[in-house]
Amino acid sequence: MNEARQYQKKESNAVHCSLCSHRCMIADTKTGICGVRRNDGGTLYATTYGLISSEAVDPIEKKPRFHDLPGTRSYSLGGIGCNFHCEHCQNWHISRAKNDAIRLATLSPEEGVRRAIESRSSSIAWTYNEPTIWHEYTLDMGTLARARGLGTIYVTNGYITEEALRELSPMLGAFRVDLKAFTDEFYKKICGAHLQPVLDSAIVARELGMHIETVTLVIPGLNDRMEEIDALIRWVIEHLGPETPMHFSRFHPDYKMTDRAATPVATLEKIYERAKELGLRFPYLGNVFNHPYENTYCPVCKAPLIARQGYSCRFPGLDGDTCKNCGEHIEIVHHVS
Repeated sequence: MNEARQYQKKESNAVHCSLCSHRCMIADTKTGICGVRRNDGGTLYATTYGLISSEAVDPIEKKPRFHDLPGTRSYSLGGIGCNFHCEHCQNWHISRAKNDAIRLATLSPEEGVRRAIESRSSSIAWTYNEPTIWHEYTLDMGTLARARGLGTIYVTNGYITEEALRELSPMLGAFRVDLKAFTDEFYKKICGAHLQPVLDSAIVARELGMHIETVTLVIPGLNDRMEEIDALIRWVIEHLGPETPMHFSRFHPDYKMTDRAATPVATLEKIYERAKELGLRFPYLGNVFNHPYENTYCPVCKAPLIARQGYSCRFPGLDGDTCKNCGEHIEIVHHVS
């Protein structure tokens, strides 16, 4: 096992983990809330280093990432465990899994980068479960990946501490963060966490120069009040910038939340229109196949810039990062810097 980073030794062989915002105090022989960082005799170990549950070459739009290397492939990896306990988790079979209850493959950071390049991917994404708790592994792989010209993406719930995020910043280019709701009540009841640390990490990621896109799964009766949605959009515009792509996705019943209907498309359309009214340049809908609000439009002249069908896309209105029709600069990343 690999010794963890981001922790401090305490009395009686306890350790204080500073990786995520739970900041668990972990007694000897116990794990943190994530289930994968274990204290053994006063030393904290990253028990899932190099162990993967999921491997795929995905369109980057599946993350979803619409303004970061659009139209490219992303070599995607997942492990097990999570520091949230979301009742509607779509990947609960790996996020709630234990090390000895699921078959895991071994993949070194070097081999991961080799496979990414071999697959003609432009980036590596750590996704499917929460990448924060894979910290040492993603740090090692991401450092190698950036040296080889690959983009690097966290698909994250955002519950990472500032010190851990700063440690990742030399290698981490993109921060695709879930803003699951805009009330602490939702986070406490549905996720077992708090809202403010997520907002704080998003601000730090922006300050560190990471490309940010947000996703909000709109769940009927839980986080779909327009007053709450308004407040969320206004917060993003003020703190992350009006150019930040925000994805509002349709909920489908899953895991422990099968008692609610799917989100009405009309609700999502109303949110999209409101986001535009408030000054957000690039709102999007998600989980609504072939909807026109999945496309990218010029925020000035409304010309179609990127046309999406499923996870494929065309670029009828873009000339690099410029609208062909009116010349407006479009905040979009085509190359790894």
